[in-house]
Amino acid sequence: MIVYGKQILNHLLQKHALKIEEVFLAKEVDQALFNQMKKLNLKITRVDSKKAQAMARGGNHQGVLARIAPIHSISLQQAVLFSRLLVLCGVSDVGNIGSLVRSAYALGIDAVVIEGSLSSKALESIMRLSSGALLDLPFCFCSTLLDFTHQLKQADFQCYGAVMNGEDICKVKPYSKWALFLGSEGNGLHKKLTQKMDKNITIRMKNDFDSLNVGVAGGILMHRLVME
Repeated sequence: MIVYGKQILNHLLQKHALKIEEVFLAKEVDQALFNQMKKLNLKITRVDSKKAQAMARGGNHQGVLARIAPIHSISLQQAVLFSRLLVLCGVSDVGNIGSLVRSAYALGIDAVVIEGSLSSKALESIMRLSSGALLDLPFCFCSTLLDFTHQLKQADFQCYGAVMNGEDICKVKPYSKWALFLGSEGNGLHKKLTQKMDKNITIRMKNDFDSLNVGVAGGILMHRLVME
């Protein structure tokens, strides 16, 4: 897997140096950063800007890229051993997923469950957009969310669905084990899923507007549930 950018490289060096297989430099970097890479005995390869652009698929690599060991998902059986889950139901934009992963890790969510699957290219993007948080937050994939909801309830979870006309999140006292379900960018949470939720929750807004971006809404809802 190729990742790029100074922020994610710094995160890797600080917390996941053993995952780095090779560093690619397309320009000079800060001497302290270079010395840190040398101290860790990392393989460092110089590449030209054309090669770096190709490796980053046109992204803003800032002159630094790294090849890291593949990341692996956990199983659904492992996910239900946690206490606080984020479940993404049809969220497809990698920018939104990256933002949600970053917020989930920062706020102390235990794992993220993603409906369907993701390509290696999408995982690379999410890794970058989450500033490396995907390395620290367990994640898994699920093809049948209705069945998974049943599995969660059997494991003593309460399921909370984000909808437009639900109970005000500020009035919700979260259960000790919970899963927050977020729907797709265009259609929200599927009706069949909302019917399976223990509570459907919403964010009350001051101004009359249709909705918040799923990444923003998810961050607010997670914060409320975690900090309650």
